[in-house]
Amino acid sequence: VQLQASGGGLVQAGGSLRLSCAASGRTFSSGYGLGWFRQAPGKEREFVAAIRWSGGTTVYSDSVKGRFTISRDKAKSTVYLQMNNLEPEDTAVYYCAASPGLIYSSLGVPSSYDYWGQGTQVTVSS
Repeated sequence: VQLQASGGGLVQAGGSLRLSCAASGRTFSSGYGLGWFRQAPGKEREFVAAIRWSGGTTVYSDSVKGRFTISRDKAKSTVYLQMNNLEPEDTAVYYCAASPGLIYSSLGVPSSYDYWGQGTQVTVSS
């Protein structure tokens, strides 16, 4: 599976961006989970949001809950991250990831994922 993340950019605080993660090479089966993670300079990679491919169950980190929405388009094999009311603290490189056979409790754990995209930079100015 190859993942291509896009949609990052520079936005003012309070603004919005939508990230996309397009998959190629293999279609997702029902057991797949897909997640978004981010990494700011000098910090560890942290979980943002995840979704189960089949049932659409979602999970969010507390820091983005209510502001970000993860969704997927099965026909396009694409996962989206709609980010609203962005804050300077959201500045980071955002990565999408995918893996088969993820249980719900593993969705937020980076080491659970087998496939990673290249990352897209999001910069929020104050």
